[in-house]
Order: sequence, then structure tokens, then C-alpha cells
Amino acid sequence: MSTPRDSGRMLRELMQAAHLATLDDLPDLIASHAARVGLRDVAVFAVDLQEKALRQLTGRGDDAGDGGERLNIDTTVPGRAYRRVEMVAEAAHEGCRRWWVPVTDGVARIGVLRADTADGDQEDPRQALRDLASLVALLLLSKRSFSDSFARLVRTEPMDVAAELQWNLMPPSAYAGREVTLGAMIEPAYEVGGDAFDYAVSGSTLHLSVFDAMGHDTTAGVTATLAVAASRNARRQGASLVETSQAVEDLLTSHFGTSRYVTGILADLDLGRGTLTWINRGHHLPLVIRDNRWTIELSCPPAAPMGTGLDLPVTVCHHQLQPGDRLLLYTDGIVEARDAEGREFGRDRFVDFIVRHHSGHQTLHETLRRLMHAVVEHHGGHLDDDSTVLLAEWRATHQDRLTP
Repeated sequence: MSTPRDSGRMLRELMQAAHLATLDDLPDLIASHAARVGLRDVAVFAVDLQEKALRQLTGRGDDAGDGGERLNIDTTVPGRAYRRVEMVAEAAHEGCRRWWVPVTDGVARIGVLRADTADGDQEDPRQALRDLASLVALLLLSKRSFSDSFARLVRTEPMDVAAELQWNLMPPSAYAGREVTLGAMIEPAYEVGGDAFDYAVSGSTLHLSVFDAMGHDTTAGVTATLAVAASRNARRQGASLVETSQAVEDLLTSHFGTSRYVTGILADLDLGRGTLTWINRGHHLPLVIRDNRWTIELSCPPAAPMGTGLDLPVTVCHHQLQPGDRLLLYTDGIVEARDAEGREFGRDRFVDFIVRHHSGHQTLHETLRRLMHAVVEHHGGHLDDDSTVLLAEWRATHQDRLTP
């Protein structure tokens, strides 16, 4: 291995060379620059939408993955690096040690980086590998938004129009700040029929929302997409929760009359104080998991779903979170998924799964990945209704920021 100064120079030159590169150029560009500091056989693997597999980015073919490997997340060494968000080294072979490094944007997992180092190197390569993985994450994020190749790479089946709309509208599935860690997932990934989630940070406030549109067709997907867009537009103009939900109501009734509607929870979390302010527009009540033992169902008088034109009063409710509390927002597809005998997955099983897996030293995001796979498996491998879950963990201090 080269010196830290050499590694720093390599990263600067790679960053500069990548400005005019396309996503398809990145594999060769990254590998050639990494080779200058003794990193061999470098390759980038991106996670698929359902977080089941890691697909190698080769830069070849319509999906930029021709000739590349596909690695199972649950059964492989690189999958372990992805699941645990930690660097993993394989035993030395043929004079080399192989490293697998998580590629993340904050806590949002993008994939893994593979690199070999000479087994006799005196320099510890781990910091150089972490630095390279961080730059790779930034490069992928900067290129994927205008790359159809990347969109194809991370898909394992065709996507319908509603899902295409919503995947391009919803925020990333993971976020962490000083006071909060958040994760969200939605299934089925390729046939979204009316669920959506949203979140955003503004100063010391975390805005949260979950929507569930009537129906399971393309129009339901469009309805949910309009709800997210209307709520963001109102929120960004300084509207209150009630005013925001009214903006959604007005937009939907102007487009559909009263034939289409969405249920939803809209909430604001004060990140400094832990005060949750929220409204219920005909949706499942939020849950709070406390001390990894107690489950609290938050109550709030429901107003009518947005788009019904019923003009019922909307009640603003409040709840004081305690440090370490986990807030769960979800849609009915999670708890109503049925097995072959007609037994629902159920709320108790849902909460128990979160408690058991998150307490087992899994990250919040890995817990949600496993939860969604369990729900899909319970329903025979394919869901008839959308299933969405948003989980936010609030911390009172600034000392527990998560960095992989």
C-alpha cells in the first residue's frame, strides 16, 4: 500500500476526473485510480430495490452490468458487509487479501466496494478503503439521477407506471441526523398501488407523513403521488399540518371530485424536545415502542380521509417522546398480509418483529429490510396490497450520531 498522502492525491484526482464521466465510465475510472495506491481488482456493487442482491456495476450493456456478478445479500460475505454496515476481510489467498466495504450515503446503503490488497503490505489499508468507498458513494449519487443504466441495474423485474412515479418522488429510504435515525420501506417495489411516505428536515423539525390511497391501480398511485406533492408544496409555504392536509383535500377533489381519496398521518417532530405533533386523516394510528418492551398506540380523533369532501373537523394531537423511543407509521398492507390459511401477519407480530430484530444489534434499516421480506414471505412471496412502514428513532442528545 502507498502512504496516506498518496491515497489523498488519488482521491482528489479521481474526483476531478469523474466530473465529466457518465455512470458507465465509473467502474474503469475507479479501478484505474485505485490501482495507483495498491488496491487491485476493485469493483462496485449496487443493491437492488428490494435489497435482496448486490449487482456489479461493470459499465457495459443497457444496465451497465453485463458480465458482472450478482451476490445474495443474505448468504454471502459481501452481503454480510452490507447487512452489518461494516468492513469485512476474507482470508488471504494467492498473496492477496480481499476486502468488502459498505458504500453508504450517511446511513443510506447504496452497495459495497470490493478491493484486493497484497497480504504482505505494511500499511493498514482500511482507512484508504473507507475513504474510497465514501467517494464512490458520492460519485454514484451524482450520476444515477440521470442514468437509465443505473435504474435498470437495480431492478430485477419490470416496473409499472405508478411505481415509476413514486420511486422518483419519495425521499431516500434512510436518514440519520444528530437527534434521529429514520428508515422506510415499501412493497411491492415494482407495482405500487397507492402507498407513499415522505419526510424532510427543516431546522429543528422533522416532517413525517404516510399516505394510503383508495384502490390498487395506476390511478391509486397517481392519487398518492398528488398527495405527497400537495403536502410538500403546502409545507414549504409554511402551512400548518391542518392546512397541509386541506391542501391535499383541495387538490384531490379538484381532480377527482370525491371518487378518489387518501388516508394519512401527517406529523412534525421537534428534534430538540421530542414533542410529536400530528393529525389523523382516517389512517392506522401510530405506534411508539418504548424501552424495547412497551408498545403505545397513540390516539387522536380521526378526521375524514383527504379527498372525500366531508369537511369534518381535524384535531391536532401531541405526544411527548422519551429518548430512545421508536415511532412507527405504517399502512394496512403490513398487518393485513395473509398466509395460505388466511392468517394475518397482524399488529402484534409486526411490533414483535421490530423489537426482536432491532434489539439483536441490527441497524434500524436492516431491521426494516428483514421485516419487509418476512411480510412478503408470509403472503406467499407476493403482496396483493401495498405495505409501507416508516420507523423513526429519537435520541435526546447529540452524542449518538450514526456513522458507518
